[in-house]
Order: sequence, then C-alpha cells, then structure tokens
Amino acid sequence: MIIPWQRLNPDTLTNLIEYFVLREGTDYGEHEQNLTEKVKDVRQQLECGDVVLVWSELHETFNIMPRKFHC
Repeated sequence: MIIPWQRLNPDTLTNLIEYFVLREGTDYGEHEQNLTEKVKDVRQQLECGDVVLVWSELHETFNIMPRKFHC
C-alpha cells in the first residue's frame, strides 16, 4: 500500500527516512554523504515523485521504493 508522505507528521517522515537510509547501507560513490545529505536526497526524491513510501500489511514494515515498481 502506497502511503502519501504528505499526510505524515514532518518529524515522523524524517524519522522514517533516517531509518531507511541507515538500514540500506547504500554506496554513494566516491563522495560519502552524511546522514543529513542522505535524508535530504530521499526527501527530494519523494517530493519529485521518483520514489514512494510503501507499507507492507503482510510484514508490517515500510520501505521507500522507486515509483516504477508501483505504477
């Protein structure tokens, strides 16, 4: 189920994004980004519609995924 991120409390959204980027362990290339930069990047992707916030009722977990997988 896609969750409209705009309906979330801003602090809750920030906490979800932080949790997401900390658990991902993503390689950001030659230039390592700090947590603030990573959170800003994911927030921008949400705002642009490139990614969506997804809730799994089955697993009771959330994820941030590319929109192309959910259109």
